[in-house]
Amino acid sequence: MPTRAKAGAVSERQHSKLGDAPLPETYHLNMGPQHPSMHGVLRLVLHLDGERILDVDPVIGYAHRAHEKMAEHRNYLMFLPNTSRVDYLSGMIYNLAYCQAVEKMLEIEVPERAEYIRVICSELNRISSHLLWFGTFLLDIGGITPFLYAFDDREQILEILDRVTGSRLTYCYGRFGGLTEDVDTTFLDQTRAFVKRLRERLPEYHALVTGNVIFRGRCEGVGVIDQHVALAYGVTGPCLRAAGIAFDVRRAEPYGIYDRFEFDIPTEQSGDALARYKVRVAEIEQSLRIIEQAVAQIPDGPIMPDKPKKRFKPAAGELYFAVESARGQFGIYIVSDGSEIPFRIKLRTPSFSNLAAMPAVLPQTTIADTIAIVGSIDVVIPEIDR
Repeated sequence: MPTRAKAGAVSERQHSKLGDAPLPETYHLNMGPQHPSMHGVLRLVLHLDGERILDVDPVIGYAHRAHEKMAEHRNYLMFLPNTSRVDYLSGMIYNLAYCQAVEKMLEIEVPERAEYIRVICSELNRISSHLLWFGTFLLDIGGITPFLYAFDDREQILEILDRVTGSRLTYCYGRFGGLTEDVDTTFLDQTRAFVKRLRERLPEYHALVTGNVIFRGRCEGVGVIDQHVALAYGVTGPCLRAAGIAFDVRRAEPYGIYDRFEFDIPTEQSGDALARYKVRVAEIEQSLRIIEQAVAQIPDGPIMPDKPKKRFKPAAGELYFAVESARGQFGIYIVSDGSEIPFRIKLRTPSFSNLAAMPAVLPQTTIADTIAIVGSIDVVIPEIDR
């Protein structure tokens, strides 16, 4: 039951002057950690006046798994499977990002073919994440049909990635210097077919959702994250680009071979839930562009160096490496003491900063708005409770 507390001290004498008018009251309400719209064990302590939010306190830590501490007790290779468990929806991107960070420390050259395959798989993983977000976001606010459409398309990606990685969700496909397996012509043909299929489906998505008056009523002007708030809290990814700031690590600090591809950085100006929706749907199209170019340009050749290293002992020092995940900037800070075991690995995950902005965004909105707002920022709790 909600616990009620008087909003300010009102004496009996003051109350007598108010007549029979009820005392102003506020109360606190727990949303989560079992609430289905939280997409994980997130608890929001809402301070409410009726249904209007006065303040919010996000409570995290229910699923903490100590990934960073595990890294200090495993060698560099043994930590590889952990990376895709940090953000299970961007598992491929996280896994390959860790490989790229260690490769920079060890100055390992990656074969050209492996670089192209990494881009293809990462962008497929990004689309997969956006499709899951699209479906569950619409489901949260009452739209069942878009959820079914999105998961139908996402299933095609999972089958393509499963063919080459053996996994559907948490991938350990990367190796220091390359990949575990090469792709065949069937993989490339399936990827081309998927690009064509999803391009034909996007107009249906827009007809079903983007112009829907009920959807726009729930999202337009709701949960505005303006540029000031975004920069103050370190918001990145689609949430930042929806506020009009065209920052994408793939373009701002190119890694791998992303500087070889033509793609746009979608932005919106309003910073509301609708803008975040529009940016993500536009990003799906840009990922399709990148995949199409990578498949067309992929060269023949090996996927691992001719003489791969067997022991990984980076020189003493430190390194920070960042990539663009489906939710924003994912950074890896590694401190090496010259041994086979990292002295320290610290992960910078986008959901943590994006969620931290909620106390500045949710006040003066309603409980129903909270569902739409938290859904629109695409929080993945395991990368917060890492």
